[in-house]
Amino acid sequence: MKATSVSVRLRIFLFAFKIPNISIEENKKRVARWYDKRVKPKEIADGYLVWKLILPIGTKSSKFGKWYPNWEGPYRVNRSVPENAYILETLEGVEFPKAINGKYLKKITQTSGSMRRSLNADNISIG
Repeated sequence: MKATSVSVRLRIFLFAFKIPNISIEENKKRVARWYDKRVKPKEIADGYLVWKLILPIGTKSSKFGKWYPNWEGPYRVNRSVPENAYILETLEGVEFPKAINGKYLKKITQTSGSMRRSLNADNISIG
């Protein structure tokens, strides 16, 4: 009897959202397609310049309060490792000991004139 009530509840739920006669697996596929259409994967290749989120949250200095920067860098992507993780290095070539997840990185797309001149002096392409 309990299984029947769950089935009835599921049908009522699906009907309420105008999804009648669709199996759960079909609905999961439909939702996945909808999600994948709107998600833009990050494409970070080796050699890209990135900003790194200051982690962990709460380690920021309280000197500037809420105006303290959230990102630090720039850093260069030295190499990528599986599962959207990257090994970074400073512009001087010092490599980070641990990989950083790609969700904590942001590609640098524009730079100020002085930074562009200093980066171009090191033959770094900005892209």
